[in-house]
Amino acid sequence: MMRELDDITGEIVDAALRLHKRLGPGLLESVYEAVLARELGRRHLTVERQKAVAFEFDGVLFEEGLRVDLLVNGLVVVELKSIDLLAPVHFKQLLTYLRLLNLPVGLLMNFGGATLKEGLHRVVNDYQPSASPRPPRLHRNKTGK
Repeated sequence: MMRELDDITGEIVDAALRLHKRLGPGLLESVYEAVLARELGRRHLTVERQKAVAFEFDGVLFEEGLRVDLLVNGLVVVELKSIDLLAPVHFKQLLTYLRLLNLPVGLLMNFGGATLKEGLHRVVNDYQPSASPRPPRLHRNKTGK
């Protein structure tokens, strides 16, 4: 599984680097999304654009609330940006998508910089829910320690 993920992410990164080199920065995110999806398809990868992320909360199913930019081979979420600088919220957004889809890895790519290198990040979902939903109680002895 990890080898397959490495191969897929390697293809995505290679395609994105070539794309950024040819088109340059500053275009709309939707342009990079369309061109990258087409290039990944040429590389025999399955790409879903604007994939709806369904999730359940308090017994209610939300089917259209969230969308990932690209889902590649059903295994890798690719979140694209075309902005000056990434903010911490962008990493959190991708991690939330990974958790909701129960997927191990995603790529956050910012096409807004002079090169893609500084805007390329791999995000790993290593979330392990605890066995207990409540934190353990602390016990103190009679002296308060």
